[in-house]
Parts: sequence; structure tokens; C-alpha cells
Amino acid sequence: MKPFSLLKICFIIIAATIFLLSSCSSNSTNNDFQSNSPTEITRTWIGPEYWANPLQDWQLNKGKIECITSGGNRNVFLLTHELGEKSGDFNMSISMGNLENSSKKLDEGWIGFKIGIRGEFDDYRDSAVRGDGFRIGMTTDGRLFIGTVDNSAKKITPPYEHIRLDLLVQPMGESYTISLSAYDKQDVLLSQTAKEKINADWIHGGVALVCSREKLKAAPNTRPTIEYPDWGTSPNTRRWGNLRFWFADWNLTGSKVKKFPERKFGPILFAQHTLSNNILKMTAQMAPISDKENQTVALQVQKNKSWKTIGEAKIDKLSRTATFRIENWDASLDIQYRLTYQLLSAENKKKECYYSGTIRKEPWEKEEIVVAGFTGNNDLGFPNTDIIKQIEYHNPDLLFFSGDQIYEGVAGFGVQRTPVDKACLDYLRKWYLYGWAYGVLMKDRPTVAIPDDHDVYHGNIWGAGGKATPADLVGSEAQDEGGYKMRPEWVNMVQRTQTSHLPDPYDPTLIKQNIGVYYCTMNYAGLSVAILEDRKFKSAPKALLPEAKIHNGWAQNRNFNAKKNGDVKTAKLLGDRQLKFLNEWSSDWSHKTWMKVVFSQTIFANVATLPRKDSFHDRIVPRLRIMKSGEYAPDDVPVSDMDSNGWPQTARNNALREMRRGFAFHLAGDQHLGSTIQYGVNEWHDAGYAFCVPAISNVWPRRWYPSEPGKNRIPNSPKYTGDFEDGFGNKMTVVAVSNPVYTGKKPAKLYDRATGYGIVRFNRDSRDITIECWQRQANPKTDAQYPAWPITINIEDNYGRKAVAYLPSLKITGKTNPVIQVINEKNNETIYTLRIKGNSYQPKVFEKGNYTIRVGELGTDQEKIFKSITADSIENSGEIIIEF
Repeated sequence: MKPFSLLKICFIIIAATIFLLSSCSSNSTNNDFQSNSPTEITRTWIGPEYWANPLQDWQLNKGKIECITSGGNRNVFLLTHELGEKSGDFNMSISMGNLENSSKKLDEGWIGFKIGIRGEFDDYRDSAVRGDGFRIGMTTDGRLFIGTVDNSAKKITPPYEHIRLDLLVQPMGESYTISLSAYDKQDVLLSQTAKEKINADWIHGGVALVCSREKLKAAPNTRPTIEYPDWGTSPNTRRWGNLRFWFADWNLTGSKVKKFPERKFGPILFAQHTLSNNILKMTAQMAPISDKENQTVALQVQKNKSWKTIGEAKIDKLSRTATFRIENWDASLDIQYRLTYQLLSAENKKKECYYSGTIRKEPWEKEEIVVAGFTGNNDLGFPNTDIIKQIEYHNPDLLFFSGDQIYEGVAGFGVQRTPVDKACLDYLRKWYLYGWAYGVLMKDRPTVAIPDDHDVYHGNIWGAGGKATPADLVGSEAQDEGGYKMRPEWVNMVQRTQTSHLPDPYDPTLIKQNIGVYYCTMNYAGLSVAILEDRKFKSAPKALLPEAKIHNGWAQNRNFNAKKNGDVKTAKLLGDRQLKFLNEWSSDWSHKTWMKVVFSQTIFANVATLPRKDSFHDRIVPRLRIMKSGEYAPDDVPVSDMDSNGWPQTARNNALREMRRGFAFHLAGDQHLGSTIQYGVNEWHDAGYAFCVPAISNVWPRRWYPSEPGKNRIPNSPKYTGDFEDGFGNKMTVVAVSNPVYTGKKPAKLYDRATGYGIVRFNRDSRDITIECWQRQANPKTDAQYPAWPITINIEDNYGRKAVAYLPSLKITGKTNPVIQVINEKNNETIYTLRIKGNSYQPKVFEKGNYTIRVGELGTDQEKIFKSITADSIENSGEIIIEF
């Protein structure tokens, strides 16, 4: 054994003496931390002061924190305290013990602390989820270590039934000294080690408990640059080994310690709500509490300076949600609310916990209703404080998250698909990050969130009416067959977390496997929103197109022509139920509706190109070279990705026909590429406009660089704009695209991939729609948007179909801004419905013949009906005077 130097021995003695006296040290402050948990329950969630990585591998058991699943880097991060930047000392201690059979040899790994934990994006939440720090503790063969294992260190003899680790860190000039001691249950010293001159940068940041089944890596002298791997990958996805320990009596004290009680997270984690037709729906997202704890959440509102309970809701066992439905809501007032829950405290008594916000009044007085749109919420950039500040500046009235609120790899540790209870916790941990980031916005604004493929652990999904994928298939092979890979109760759990606060479904009938639906209408201050599920009923292409040899939604047969042979007339996109819903919705302009918009997961076109030689699969997308400003891909062609809603073509066109009957604008996401297009069904420009918002964090940087320039382009506009056919032959006019461009900003994988968000402004007076596409790195106060944005259209541009004839001009007195509906008497088909601006309007039609015109507030006594009105000329000079 290599002998210690005299200096080192002296240092150990001095450090140990100081540590024993530290409880009386003048350096102690009221920032001290001491763990204190209830001792009569067992639950997954440890408490509001902690963040467990990963959630399902830890539990609180009768006052002890237990790592119940062995794996790499299992840790519990302390949210409410951290080590400050200024020089100072601190002490930290923990009691711990082996949960395994004490006679069994432990796998390689270590137990102890991380200190100075920091993430890539300088936020405690980022540090908690993905940060790293300096390792200190005990290896499973019983050696204490500080950063690096000293092979000559004295070994502690198993069994490790009860060991207390005491850590002392003190400043020494520009660096720090560290002493670590281990004691048994009777306070007998078992081992001790010390280290001098630890770089001060390692001693600033968060702290965590660790139980890690991994080979310990030596700590470098200086903190390495933090850069998270792409796609949320992690080396610690395996659940393996026998390293399971309990922890108790965690103490942290000293002048270096800073306290942040406001960082507690839970038991009410966040809330989402909508307000429609004077019905408030709100979902409280809870932490995974114990079955033996209170299972009810209350909703209270403030009236006359006191709080009144207006509803109580039970917590769903899988989703950990509590949903409220309050009728006759007074939407004319800003109303303060709070959610309240009685949590079992450390003294095993019930403690009242609150989550507060404001239900804003419906903004009927506002000339402009502002919607913020998001998609692709991967965790690179979490907790997205830059975007939060930008959105607060825009101050939207409504938030729309179009899907992929989580990805399988979010927050590291991979994905756990079985058993169902653990799979639910695996999802919830990822989902909690969504609320942790955006909760500050959602608590005061109506929010629409709809799950997409990654939310339900799919790369792509063709829901096929809710059937199960074949049990003997996995991955792409399974999802190509159509249906859901995960258990139906798990799918319903996901939907409850994301959609249970939405207005009631149009038709709540369950689909296959008893999976629920959520497509519905939300009416908010005259904005009528159709919320769709554009993946749930969609047919899978593989069985319908056997000659194409489909893999992951792409035809592998190079001779297959998707434009000529890819359309299957019977294939579903939205399904019959949603088409019926859209047809009725487009005609319903009650509740003072003046604008219609469709929210869905993705747009109904395939706006993407790939190099010609690689155009049969999208595996290459993450590896495509990011172009510099002014560059253009030399040989890209439009692709035929059947995961896009460009397929199936007939079903796509049927959906667009229903949407344009209500002059509806389309807002969506999913494709990761910000784009504004106008749909064509039979001809270019004959249907509505769509906006696909850019991804918040872009793991799949698609692009649009067609080699052949678009037709009928605006002068001096890029060649990728104009009239095109996508890879399926669908007509579309590309107005603007936010292709990925090299920026020079770090991290490049966040800023060079055309990330950001969308803002849409609906003007009540002009009926204009202004579309804004914002870069993630832009300051909306001073910076420009992506090139070619903002774009302004009018509501009537959403039915751009050219008139064949006109009906007589309508001149209306006694009523302003009435609804106009035109019905073809040949087949009793409603051609379109629109609330006009003003008192005059000349309806266009698309074939000559006789029509019925309905004017006023349809279905009420404020309606006038005119039948057998003839349209026989493109220059109809007739006039109908209508008096109310």
C-alpha cells in the first residue's frame, strides 16, 4: 500500500476535527437543508424538494429514499438548495444502506453524492434533469473516493447495512479542499479520505444523491464543456444489476449553501384549462402520490377576498390527473383560482398545498386574438426560458401545442414500455418536463395540447381506428401494420394528461380497444376552433399498397410512382366521424363566431425534399448538411412520406373540402419545418391556407429545396416558393419556408435547425390573419422573423376557388355582420358559410343553377331564407334587399 504523505495525514486530521465541530460552526446559516419526509407511507414521488432520475426507479418508503431499480446514474437532485458561486464552506451528510441481500457481492458501481451539478442551459431544472457534477462517495468494493478512486484507499467491509457519509468542503485560496469520512451505525469511523486543490468551478451548482451501476470515471481537473447528446440519448438506459440502496437523514449546511424554497415542484405540478361556451374545463397534473394519501383535488375561486370551493375531482390512478368541468362560468371577468390538495407532511399530518393562476376573461373587446403555436418539444434547450420570455412578450390569448410534447428519449434513460404501471411513470416523467417549462404560461391562458406519434411512443403512427399492432412485431414493422403499439390503458392515460381539459368531444364513442377520442370544438371570443385527431383514424399504407413495399411509411420499390399509383380511394385520413364533424362545424357560426381555424397535428401536404439518390427513406435527414445563407441544395426532389398528411390523397382532399366550407385557416406542426402554404384540391389556390410552425427543438431538420422552381412565383421570391405538386401529386402553393441555415450560434444542433415557434393574429375588424414565424434566437422586440414572414391573408382567401357565377348582391339593413350560407338546391349541399364584415355581400358559386341563401343568425328568429335564387352569370348585377 502506498503510504500517505505527512502533509496529507495532517490535512485529514484537521479536516475531520473541523467536521466534528461543524454543527456549532458560525458558518451555518438559515439556508441549511435537512431531509424530513413522512414515515407512514410508500410512494413513487419522494417530495416537492426533489427530482428523481428516473422517476420510476426511486421511491419514498417510510421516511427513506430508496433506489429500487439498479442502473447507471440513478440520482435524486435537490431542488431547493444549491452551492453558490461565492467562496464558502459546506458540510453534507447522508445515511445509507444496501437494499439487496447483504451476503451477495455487489455489481460494479458507486454510491454517494454529486456536487456542483450544472447543465448546458444555466437553469436549475436543466441541471436537475441532464446536468452533471463532481462525484464523491463509496465504490461497491468499499473504497471512499473524491473524484477519482485511490486504489490504495482502505476498504470498508460489507455488509453495507448502515453507513453514514460525512463530507466537508472548504475554500483554500482559489481552489477547495474536500474531506470524506464514513461511519457505522454506532458512529465508529470506518474510513476517511481527503483531497486538495479541487477547481472552484466544480463546487458551484446543484447537489444530488447517487446510486449508480457503472464504472466510475476519473474526474478531470476542470469542468468539461457540457453538451448534451442529440435525440435525448443516454448511456444509462439499461435496468440491470443489483445496486439498490436506501438513503436517509440528508443534511446540507454552510456558508456556500443557497436556499430557493420557490423551486419546490409538486404535489400539484401544473394545470391546463380551456374556456368554451361558458364552460370551464381544467386538469390538474399531480405527482405520483400514494394510494393511502388524499385522492381528491379541490378547485377554488376568489370571491369577496375569500376562497370558495367550486369543485372537487378524484385523481386518476394512471395519469395522476384531476379534471374539473364547471358550467355557467362568468367569462366576462378575470377570476383568480387555486387548486388545493392536502399532502401528508413529515409529521404525518395533512398539509394544504396550492397551485394558483388566473382564468382570463374572454377577450371580446380585443380587436386581435393572438394564438401561439408550438411543436416538437424535445428536451434540448429545456426548460426553454428563452422561448418563455418571447411568448410572454407576445402575450397570446391562446396556446396551442400540436404534438410531440414529449419524445421517447426526453430526459435520458431511454424508454420503459412494460409493465403498464412503470410505463406510465416513464411517460409522466417526460410529460412533467412539459409542464415544468410551460406551466408559467399555461396557468393563466387557455391551452390546447394534442398528442402525436412520439407522445404515444411511436416514430410514426397510423392509428387505424385504434386497433392494436401485431403482438409479435416491434418498431417500424409493427407501426407499418397500423394501430397502437402500447397498451390501450396506457394510451388513454396519455390522452388524459394532454386532452382531458379540452371541451367535450363531438362524439365520445370509444374506438377499438376502448381508446377514447377528443376531437371537438372550442369557441373562444368569436374564434371557433376545430380540434382534430389526424392520426387516430388514418389507414396504414403497407397493406393497401403491397406493390410499394412500404417500410416506415416509405415506398422501397424504386419503380413505385406515388403520384400515379399511391392514392387509395377507400383509405382514411380523418375518418367518417371527423369528416361529419367538420361538415357540421364549418356551417355552425353560432356563439358570435367571426373566424374559424382548424388545429391538428400536421398539415395536409408533404413539404419536404431529399437528395434524389436518398429520396426513398428519411434516415438521412438528421445527417443532411445545414446550408449557409444563400446556398441551395443541388439535386433535391419532393418526397412521398406517407406519415405526412399528403397521403392518402382522396381522403386529404375530402378533408380540405370540408374545411374550406367554413373558410377555415389551418394551424399545425409535426413536420419540424416552418412553412406557410395554400392548399389546392382540383386547382392551385382553390382551398385554404395552412401554417406548420417550426419545432421548438428540432431533432429531424427537414428541408424544402426542390430542384425545379415553383410556378407563378412572386417576383424576386426564392425558387422554392410558388405552385408545386408534392410527392403525392397534391397541389400546394408554397408561400414561405424556414429551411435550416447555419447560424454560428452554439449549440448548433439547437440554433442551426430552424427552431422556433409560430404566432397567428386573427383580426376581428378586418378579418385578416397575420402569420408570424419566429426564430428561437430572435428577440421579438428588435429582431426580424424568418425570411418572408409575417404573411397576411384575409379569411376569404381560405376559399380561393374561382367563381363560375355570382348570386345577386345582398344589401342588409337592421343587422351588422350577419352570417351568410349558400346551399346548392340541386343536391342540397351547403357550399359555404361565412359571417361577413359589414352589411353587403355578393356570394360566389362554382356552378350555375338555383341556390338557397340563409342570412342572419342561423337557426334563430334572426334568420332570413331566400330560395330558388338563380346564379347564371359571372357578372350578376341583381340585388336582394334584406331587412331585419
